[in-house]
Amino acid sequence: MSYSFFVKAATGAAVMAAAGEKMAEVVAAQPVHAYDKDQALAHAAAIVGQMQPNENQDISVSMSGSIWKDGDTLKSLSIAADVTVVDKEKAAA
Repeated sequence: MSYSFFVKAATGAAVMAAAGEKMAEVVAAQPVHAYDKDQALAHAAAIVGQMQPNENQDISVSMSGSIWKDGDTLKSLSIAADVTVVDKEKAAA
């Protein structure tokens, strides 16, 4: 089972809250990801914690992962987080 999602917010706390909500949706749809959700969110949070956006920037987080279990035996696990500081989008005039 695999997942991929993207969130963006003005602060590290806000973007990680959004990532947590998306990960909860993943677990609801694919319960096997309850196994790795904490590790995936911790991985993203460690990177987000290094970012220092200014008031004109947001933090963008893209997360993906996959897991394969054979019964209770973990066969494969992948988690990835890409974190970027981006300029805020300007409102259309």
